[in-house]
Parts: sequence; C-alpha cells; structure tokens
Amino acid sequence: MWLPSYATPSERITRTLVVLFAALVLVFLIAPLFVVVPLSFSDDPFFTFPVPRYSLRWYRDFFGNERWISGVVNSSITAVLTTILATILGTTAALGLAREEFPWRRLAMALLISPMIIPIVIVAVGAYLFFGRLGLTNTRTGLVLAHTALAVPFVVITVTATLTTYDTNLTRAARSLGASPTSSFFRVTLPAILPGVISGAIFAFATSFDEVVVALFLTGAEQRTLPVQMFSGIRDQINPTIMAAATLLLALSVTLFLTLAWLSRRAQRTA
Repeated sequence: MWLPSYATPSERITRTLVVLFAALVLVFLIAPLFVVVPLSFSDDPFFTFPVPRYSLRWYRDFFGNERWISGVVNSSITAVLTTILATILGTTAALGLAREEFPWRRLAMALLISPMIIPIVIVAVGAYLFFGRLGLTNTRTGLVLAHTALAVPFVVITVTATLTTYDTNLTRAARSLGASPTSSFFRVTLPAILPGVISGAIFAFATSFDEVVVALFLTGAEQRTLPVQMFSGIRDQINPTIMAAATLLLALSVTLFLTLAWLSRRAQRTA
C-alpha cells in the first residue's frame, strides 16, 4: 500500500529508498536468469557474450529435434497427471486438516510438507528403492507418483491458507437447507477456495515440469523429460540449444508467476 497523502516528507523518502533497494535486490537476483535469453538467439556455436550475431538457429534445432520434442511431451504429460493427482489429494488433505476435531493436526501437517524439507536426493533414492520393488522404475506411473509426493505439500499449503479466511457457516447453511456434503462442497466451498486450489495446481505443475533429480533416477530413455534432456546435454556435449530450451522454460515460469499474481489480486478483491 502507498503512504497516505498526509505522510511526512521523511516517511515518503524512506519508503522510496526501501522500494528502490528492493527493486535493486530483485534485479540482482533475477538478472542472471535472463542472460540465457540473448544467448539463445546467438548464431555462434559457442557461448559468447555479448552476442556477435542473432539468429533463430537454436530454436529451429530445438523444434526440429525429436529428442527435445519428446522431452517436452513427456514433461507435459507427467506434469498434467501430477497436477490432477496432487490437487485432488492436497485439497482433500487441507479440508481434513481444517477441521477442528482432526486429531494430531500438527503432526499430520508436518508429515505432509516433509517432502519440501527433505533433500531432493534423499527423496529420489528412496523413491527409486521403493518403486523398484514395485516394478515402477523406468515408467511414467512411477514418475507421476513421485512427483505427486513432491507437489502435494504446495497444494496443501495454498489451500490451507485460503481456508483460514473461509466462513464455515456457509457450509453449515447449505447443509441446513438440505444440500448433501458433496453438493455443498462443489456449490459452496469449492467456489470460495478456488483461487487457492488453482494456485496450488500451478505450483504442482511447475514442480513436476521443472524437476530433474527424481526424474534422473526413475525415468528411462522413453520417459526422459525436458529437464533430464537438458541435464544430459550439459553433461555429454554443451550445445546452445540448451539455451533455447532454458528460455522456453523461463517464459513458462514467468507466465505461471503472472497467473499467480492475477489470482492473488482477484482473491483479494473478492475477499
């Protein structure tokens, strides 16, 4: 919020300096990410900055290479399936945790968000050993289940935050008017918490689409995702096509961020 009109000059100067400092810190943090954008348009087969000549050479190589397109398709399918499962499970868990009579609420919450705290390498090794006994390694099913475990905490947190402002009397009113639990959820509760559910789904999609460590352990040649393909390209032979792939991922991340910002503003207006 901006300062009111009656704010003193010193308060206005202080706020201006704080905003300026925050902007500089933000630029410092994100500027290295955007260096890949001009490099992706370079015609040079080596990483040269400043860019000597601009070209779409590496984008043509990206879209004309079956391995890169296969990685995009595999990442998209895995991310969509993960988003569906994580959204359903995370929303259900958040609704259960929101009940006052739910026993051991803090312990259950800690267990649900533990995949966010445990190092990703430990999660990957554990998933590999567990799914190996079930015959789910080198399968899309195993990757989706592992990514769902990583994405559920984001859905739980966002939906739980939305439920803190939800008036449970609306659900009670719907039930008193004869609505079934299912009907009251889909007609009353879900529309009210929908911004949080969508935000959690976006986080789940981004988590799955960008994840590489677990995918390295669980995928085979046919299930190789885009981040795994990028990692393999860096390890085997550095190719500027990776910069084109990184730019596309950056564009996807910016789109998801803007969507989240729009949902947040909409939720504040409807609150």
